[in-house]
Amino acid sequence: MVSSLGLIISIIAVIVGVLVFFYFVPINLWITAIFSGVRVGLLELIFMRIRKVPPSIIVNQMITATKAGLTLEDEVSKIKRQMRSSDLETHYLAGGDVPLVIKALISAEKANINLTFRQATAIDLAGRDVFEAVQISVNPKVINTPSVAAVAADGIQLMAKARVTIRANIQQLVGGAGEETILARVGEGIVTSVGSAASHKEVLQDPDKISKLVLGRGLDAGTAFEILSIDIADVDVGTNIGAKLQTDQAAADLRVAEAKAEERRAMAVALEQEMTAKAQEARAKVIEAEAAIPMAIAEAFKKGQLGLMDYYKFQNIEADTDMRNSIAGSDKNKKE
Repeated sequence: MVSSLGLIISIIAVIVGVLVFFYFVPINLWITAIFSGVRVGLLELIFMRIRKVPPSIIVNQMITATKAGLTLEDEVSKIKRQMRSSDLETHYLAGGDVPLVIKALISAEKANINLTFRQATAIDLAGRDVFEAVQISVNPKVINTPSVAAVAADGIQLMAKARVTIRANIQQLVGGAGEETILARVGEGIVTSVGSAASHKEVLQDPDKISKLVLGRGLDAGTAFEILSIDIADVDVGTNIGAKLQTDQAAADLRVAEAKAEERRAMAVALEQEMTAKAQEARAKVIEAEAAIPMAIAEAFKKGQLGLMDYYKFQNIEADTDMRNSIAGSDKNKKE
């Protein structure tokens, strides 16, 4: 029983050892590489496993590149050489997409596009799709701008849409601006072109004029693309911005005038109230003075400064004055 258990353990250990051996020593992959014309040592494959680099990815891509006749230019000697596994392994460890880079290099070579291995890996590590960039270099891409609102000199608003045909600029893919910048610059160019037109009718009669003006501004400078053409797809007439602005200005002026008139009315009301208060104050003083007259007359009688005849004479004058005022008031009513 003990010997049977030991035999089983030995068999399992042998199986595990064989599996571990073939895992770290991919003999099948090495044989495939040799028959495919790819020079890679068995020791290199073992070191790839140790460095946690999948040997299958490196070897398969080297086979693909070799069969496609892809060669690399040595950065030091500037001489074409066959691709080495260390080149692809370094790019993989840097976080790059090795199959995508090889695919892009093969497409670029077939399309006669000057793309080096160093440029391809730099573009890939920069976060751009290097294979898509090669495709756009061969087959230009068309992007549509959103509706751009612009106002001509006569105040009429125009809504324009454009189709921009671009081609990838391989040399500017690293550090160059993207499609969003192209769209923003084209929109700015459309606004400037329409704004420089004396009338919106000029734009409607010749929309191609906008394309020529915008294309001549060099909008692709500093971007990862080259603008091949700008075509105005649609131009619609919007609102009369000039008339709307004039209407809004007139309404604003009216509100200002109403506010000033209300201010003047309030000042007039305040002045009237002030004058009324002063008149009431003066009337109160008059009443107070009239109330003091009998007391003054009585005081004059006591002191002998006023006689009885003088008092009657004063009464007659007062009665005569009242009569004259009454007659004058009746004559005035008759004339009216």
